[in-house]
Amino acid sequence: MTTHQSKSPLELSHLAREVKTALELAIVALCPAELVERLAVSAGLLDAVGELPIDSPAVAALVPGLDARARAALRDWDAWRQKHGSA
Repeated sequence: MTTHQSKSPLELSHLAREVKTALELAIVALCPAELVERLAVSAGLLDAVGELPIDSPAVAALVPGLDARARAALRDWDAWRQKHGSA
């Protein structure tokens, strides 16, 4: 698993942008609510974390699980999109 120390603010910013775009596309594609909610939670947390100092204890505690959660939601979105021929 990726650790907090290996996540730069730029990497988190890119992940946040990717998740936000996936969320917008999932909403438009009428993706199942559970997946939309997972993307929304990840997008919101990434946005909030982006406003905090990268070396703060709160960020250090959140980033590893958040990274895994966001990437899992993106994988599931990609699988859903491929299966349903969307976006």
